[in-house]
Amino acid sequence: MARRNRVTPEGAITADPARGLFTGNRGILYDAEGRMRWTHRHRAWISCVLCWKGDRQPLEDAHRWTPLFFLDEAVAMAAGHRPCATCRRAAYTRFRAAWTAAGLGGDPRAGDFDRALHRARILPRTGEKVTFATPWPALPDGAFVRLDAGPALVLGAQIRPWSAAGYGAPLPRPAKGAARVLTPAPLVAVLAAGYAPELHPTAGAMSHLR
Repeated sequence: MARRNRVTPEGAITADPARGLFTGNRGILYDAEGRMRWTHRHRAWISCVLCWKGDRQPLEDAHRWTPLFFLDEAVAMAAGHRPCATCRRAAYTRFRAAWTAAGLGGDPRAGDFDRALHRARILPRTGEKVTFATPWPALPDGAFVRLDAGPALVLGAQIRPWSAAGYGAPLPRPAKGAARVLTPAPLVAVLAAGYAPELHPTAGAMSHLR
């Protein structure tokens, strides 16, 4: 039976057997009886490599952190996660440079990212995901939008519908109008400043944005 540990671009945690490229965490989400009680326990939402120095996080270890899994980095960013400063140091350095280039603050530290992102990803009282409207032409590659049929990834002149198993056939990107954006606003700015997320191979030829 699939565990409830797959994260969608909407930020929801679901059960699905599909595999992804990244893991990450939001703290210890399961109680001692093995029930998921929380959607997050702190503000440091990070994305990590699946294997670090030969070690994998035991899925049963409820006393350190709850491993979550993402199809790729664009999904992790849409859900509100940033690169880990330890196991993804090179990505973290690129992210930090793009954050500064986007005008979000000079010489930022992990705590600066986490405070800004927490305000931008969920409403404090309800935990509901924050979304916003942006003109389609203004969206950078790697951002996620909400369509009537579900989340989709923006890539050049295309949008790619998301599923837990990968991306679907490309659709034309609208040339006008506004999109409902799932990726938190600071992370959209980071993407626009040149940060290139690692994408799943099903995203197609543009999957090597990095």
